[in-house]
Amino acid sequence: MFENLGFAAYDGVALDDAASLVPIDLKRPNPGTDDVVVQVQAIALNPVDEKQRAALNQQQAPRILGYDACGVITAVGSGVSRFKPGERVMYAGTTKRPGSFEQYQAVAAELIAQAPANLTAGDAAALPLVGLTAWELLFEKMNFVPAAQANKGKTLLIINGAGGVGSMLSQLAHWTGMTVLATASTRHFDWLARHGVDVPLNYHEDLIAAVHAAGYPVVDAVAILYATEPYLDLAAQLVAPFGHVGAVATPQGPLDVTALKPKGASLDFEFMFAKSDFHHDMASQGHILSQLATLAAVGLIDPSVTTRFDKINAANIKTGLRTLMAGHQAGKIVLDGPFEA
Repeated sequence: MFENLGFAAYDGVALDDAASLVPIDLKRPNPGTDDVVVQVQAIALNPVDEKQRAALNQQQAPRILGYDACGVITAVGSGVSRFKPGERVMYAGTTKRPGSFEQYQAVAAELIAQAPANLTAGDAAALPLVGLTAWELLFEKMNFVPAAQANKGKTLLIINGAGGVGSMLSQLAHWTGMTVLATASTRHFDWLARHGVDVPLNYHEDLIAAVHAAGYPVVDAVAILYATEPYLDLAAQLVAPFGHVGAVATPQGPLDVTALKPKGASLDFEFMFAKSDFHHDMASQGHILSQLATLAAVGLIDPSVTTRFDKINAANIKTGLRTLMAGHQAGKIVLDGPFEA
């Protein structure tokens, strides 16, 4: 019998290694002054889970990873007044504390929000990381207005539109009235259409020519949700003067941004964990999650879940991570509880 079953990552060994994710019995956490403790009911997987695991070294291991989660509060710290035990919440957490690959997790109350009552735990768990990334990129970095139809007449090009972040970004942009262009393989064009994309683009084709052929000499913003290097020059050619190019991937070397200078265009990096890593405006993430919950509750955004597992165990986590890292997954992968050793 486990007090707090978790799955620990060791030393960044290969994912297929039996030691890559190991069941471990942990102490059940007590909440800090500004924390809540959550009994995790469901988790969602993200590429960052595997990137963090693969980068572990011996000094960092063992480590409990996992970010997206939904669960029920079991305890609150003495400084927490907005939440109480028994409430169901969702969050993406932080890279600086043990993650959601454990039954009981301590989380800063600023980073959580009540989960929509009409969503399953799995669907609610799918919202936070991609929702926060898309919201911060579109509204905080690119400075579009987060309100219904507020950006009518504006255009957004999304590179990698069928992934988790892309599927959320297109829905948020559509909600605000933007015209959305997005790349994907042709087999995902129906998916794009269901998630607010007006102009689907085959990523195997000449994208500049395709955007022009669709009637757009330039676009107001470009979101590169893939490796930055192959698409930066394309983005510089397509972005409007004083527009925004957004990126979420860590560059593998120096970037040549010279082509952005004549247009006065901005290059905006989005990293959802920057706020919690540096204790900067952390409460904004709880507020954003509350707004996402409201939109999801009335059907204006969809959690975009395409793959579900019915147990949280090491085998299912590793299977989901392999699928994600293959690079062809549309939407989100979720694991519903219970936890299983």
